[in-house]
Amino acid sequence: MASRLHRHGHIDINSVKNSHPNPSTTIYPQLSPRDALYQVQEDDLRSAIHIPEGFQHGQDGKVPVVLVPGTGSFGGEAFECNFAKLLKASKFGDPVWLNIPGKMCDDAVINAEYVAYAINYISTTCNKKLTVVAWSQGNLSVQWSLKYWPSTRRQVSNFICLSADFRGTASARLLAPAHAVPCTPSVRQQRRRSNFITTLLSNGGDSAYVPTTSIYSKTDEIVQPQFGKWASALMHDERQVGVTNCEVQAVAGKKPAGRLYTHFTLMSNPLAWALTEDAICNGGPGRLDRIDMGCCMHTKAPGLTMLDVAKTQKLAFTCGKAVLSFSPKLKYEPSLPLYCVDEKRTYVPVDEADIEKASQEARV
Repeated sequence: MASRLHRHGHIDINSVKNSHPNPSTTIYPQLSPRDALYQVQEDDLRSAIHIPEGFQHGQDGKVPVVLVPGTGSFGGEAFECNFAKLLKASKFGDPVWLNIPGKMCDDAVINAEYVAYAINYISTTCNKKLTVVAWSQGNLSVQWSLKYWPSTRRQVSNFICLSADFRGTASARLLAPAHAVPCTPSVRQQRRRSNFITTLLSNGGDSAYVPTTSIYSKTDEIVQPQFGKWASALMHDERQVGVTNCEVQAVAGKKPAGRLYTHFTLMSNPLAWALTEDAICNGGPGRLDRIDMGCCMHTKAPGLTMLDVAKTQKLAFTCGKAVLSFSPKLKYEPSLPLYCVDEKRTYVPVDEADIEKASQEARV
């Protein structure tokens, strides 16, 4: 399976034009009659999957891991110096990632189609269940996929969430002000109480569909609030599939792993990596009672350098530039697709005044 090369022969880890064979099982336009129909062409969905050289398709006993990036990034640049590097060096995980056209800035519903297709494509080509690790908006894409493409649920053994904004973020108002002001589509969709967020969380969408481990930082500068019962990343478990919610400051306390971690550097946090390893190796969500809490005495995951941490933090500039330069910007949220527009919405968000008060307290 080949990926596009740079002029000098180097693999382009951020290529959106990757060449892969057709799946052995028909997964387009649906794998299951219960799945939504894709709007994106299958060739485009498949070419966004980057499969590194050396990927063993589960034949070496390792678990295939699909990495899903956040707003303003391709999977290659988002994970190169953190989770992709750690998984490649591990004995248990084998990573692939998504390079979605538009760097996750376009309609979040379309971004989710790429995720749904990738889950079914990789799991069927490997003939085994996989783990999904998502960062930032990538978590919304995964949860949307699990909700509206039910076939993906039986393909996913674990969902690892990093810096998720399942309930949106109050900070999105800075880049997505009042309606009629042009804005990057997926940023407006990540506002609290947006149509996209409300629809995602309705009818049980605020609860896990597969074993889920959500890891987040109270000092996240992009997603707020992100602590306690207010945390946007908090996942419920009404289906009893197994959920672990981990605010690193609440667990690590004053130890190094509980210090100031940003929306970006959480991907280098040693506790986040320890829970990910535990979940993949043992099945079900990562469990704090199974990991060596000595990991909290470090500031970065073993195997990462300070340069890796610095490059991960540099994503703040990369993503910000992509968000600001994205075109076309829209004055309103993109319309929701027909498969969910008539859905009865039962999700009622908590009072917005309480959310704002909690955010202010967190900043203090």
